Amino acid sequence: MIHSFKLSRRFARFRLPTVVLALAAVIGCDNGNSFNSSSTQPGLGETLPGDPASTINDGTTPGDEAATMSTVDEPSLSAASFSGGIPIGNTAQPNTAFGSVYNGALRNIYPQFLNRDLGAIKSRGGKVALMMAGPDWQYKDADGHFSLTKWKQRIDRYNNVNFNSYISDGTLIGHYLIDEPNDPANWNGRPVDGRTLEEMARYSKAKWPNLVTIVRTQPDYLEKWGPYRYLDAAWAQYVERKGDVDRYLENNVSSAKRQGLGLVVGLNVLKGGNNNRRMSPSQVKSWGAAMLNSTYPCAFISWKYDSYLASGDMRDAMNSLRNKAESRAFKSCRAS
Repeated sequence: MIHSFKLSRRFARFRLPTVVLALAAVIGCDNGNSFNSSSTQPGLGETLPGDPASTINDGTTPGDEAATMSTVDEPSLSAASFSGGIPIGNTAQPNTAFGSVYNGALRNIYPQFLNRDLGAIKSRGGKVALMMAGPDWQYKDADGHFSLTKWKQRIDRYNNVNFNSYISDGTLIGHYLIDEPNDPANWNGRPVDGRTLEEMARYSKAKWPNLVTIVRTQPDYLEKWGPYRYLDAAWAQYVERKGDVDRYLENNVSSAKRQGLGLVVGLNVLKGGNNNRRMSPSQVKSWGAAMLNSTYPCAFISWKYDSYLASGDMRDAMNSLRNKAESRAFKSCRAS
């Protein structure tokens, strides 16, 4: 296995503190399992560590959504730096997974833990897109439709957190505004239109002018309402039922280019294979390589982090994609 991070030969040993997983922030797949689950569980992904109401069924209490429960000794990665290319990784990926295979992710991190986790990710050579709004039930109205007012209130939770240094140094590759605004099933029959998405992007830019704004929908959905001034990037996530992967990529790149939008790509690894099953290692290697054939995408982030990815063949497949992503010239997801 090729380890592409440039680390010191002398690793300092330390013992990681025990932290925990929260299950709320998981990026949308295309069969109803969206990043912002419509679950009605109170406080899902939002209660604080130590709050009895936040206990998960394994008996632990969540802190941020993608921490780790490991207490094993690991080499210090404090000397690591981003190794180049475009970021590659998964949604809900724990800090400790950044390393030789993954250097990118999508995360939902509580405001009070944001600088802590961004510092840890940066120290491991990682870059992340940040979901601030959290699970979609937090910003729906009584009828189950998207509420812009409630969404803005969710974003306002970060007003007093100074994370500008992580925007400036590129650790934060973007603000992930919303998941699957195009899917009527997520919003009780009323998709979120491009004008609303543009207002969400404007609201974000008013607070963090240099932070890229991203929505997870294919760029062709956005064309009806363009051009966009504040929205920077769309997202194309491949699943087998979307047909030929090369044509899928070509269509999405063409649409993004027409609009001057950046484009994040990836795979639905866990439910994007045959009959909504997990993709096999060979499928991940083949389809992922196809999605990386274009130099246009700015990141490769897949749904979602799981122990399945650590298996030998799957890890090898992901490592081959890491090498391919690393061969690309780094580019911002900012709109042209």
